[in-house]
Amino acid sequence: MHHHLTPLSEVRIAVVGLGYVGLPLAVEFAKKFPVIGFDISTKRVQELAEGKDLTLEVEDKDLQKVLAKDSNTLWQQGMGFLPTTKSSEMGSCQVYIVTVPTPTDRHNRPVLTPMLRASEEIGKYLKKGDVVIYESTVYPGVTEEECVPILEKVSGLKYNEDFYAGYSPERINPGDKEHTVAKILKVTSGSTPEVADYVDALYREVITAGTHKASCIKVAEAAKVIENSQRDINIAFVNELSKIFCLLGIDTHEVLRAASTKWNFLPFKPGLVGGHCIGVDPFYLAQKAQEVGYHPEIILAGRRLNDSMGKHVATEVIKLMMRKDLKVIDSKVLILGFTFKEDCPDVRNTRVIDIYRELRTFDMEVDVYDPWASPEEVAHEYGIHIQNGKQHPDLQDYSAIVLAVAHKEFMSMPLEKNDQQVIYDVKAILDKEKVDARL
Repeated sequence: MHHHLTPLSEVRIAVVGLGYVGLPLAVEFAKKFPVIGFDISTKRVQELAEGKDLTLEVEDKDLQKVLAKDSNTLWQQGMGFLPTTKSSEMGSCQVYIVTVPTPTDRHNRPVLTPMLRASEEIGKYLKKGDVVIYESTVYPGVTEEECVPILEKVSGLKYNEDFYAGYSPERINPGDKEHTVAKILKVTSGSTPEVADYVDALYREVITAGTHKASCIKVAEAAKVIENSQRDINIAFVNELSKIFCLLGIDTHEVLRAASTKWNFLPFKPGLVGGHCIGVDPFYLAQKAQEVGYHPEIILAGRRLNDSMGKHVATEVIKLMMRKDLKVIDSKVLILGFTFKEDCPDVRNTRVIDIYRELRTFDMEVDVYDPWASPEEVAHEYGIHIQNGKQHPDLQDYSAIVLAVAHKEFMSMPLEKNDQQVIYDVKAILDKEKVDARL
């Protein structure tokens, strides 16, 4: 039945989507296999071809080590990485790995367009015996109910007779230099038992942390979506606590430190929940639940609470300013940090924008400084101007300073609460004595 699966020793891989997830995976596979990396962004492919990764997920020297200059060299070497915007380069591959983003729209509905487009593109080149593996976060059923029919339609081939599918959810942690692709255990699955073994064996070639083979594609899809939903709900709970303790005049972090001395207490901390996973995935699960007639309560309540935190921070800053008799309207405020997490340039779905927008409604002049973020990307995504120079703005100029992201650069800044200024520390990176309040 599966006599035409390409032996791993001869396999050529195409990775579709070269962002935070696709690039590290492609580079890892390129150490053992020939890998074509396809992306629709000319700018992205160009910088990768020059050996530069602006997402900082892969060290430039590691990228340069595996780069091939053209596909002939790639096939001759039998390993290496070729980034390209020409989808036809994928034509000689037998395994396609889809690592495109799966965002939500402004009504929090899943946007499957990038995945469906990638499937159309792959469908043009699909051959008998090929395997298409999806890594993007989805709700259970997307691979087989949404993507496979497109592959069938475009290629004219039959699923599980001519070609096969797999699902192996990405677990990349942006900005994390410790838990890199190879060091995170990977869940795998396939559309038949043989294909599941094949997909599992393929990933085992590069994932040193090992793999876990799920019983079917839907189980693997569901596992991914609940990992992030669980994290979202846990953070929502401590965020709710921080709102309560704020009203009671207790420091949340001291409460959490005391509670953490119990062996099974989970040490989550309050904060803004953004990024392309935790702030998005629960909506994928909720969408599917609603389709089958169940109205999720906990999942959506967690989302609402976490999405309210930016506004909460802004409101608290304004209260503190009033208590110090500082003028609110037309005052100058500085937000330190704009990315969705520390020491990482990723600004996708950052909730710092909520603090910014709320403060702007009080006619405050709000400056944002983030040495990690790209001002072009922020201007394009959010329509605001930020500073990211080596030199931080003069802290004396502001009536309030909001430490929104725990970048290491901010730890050493001369921040100290005083009569002329409110210092609000969202991530509790400074000593309690130095700040007016923290989440």
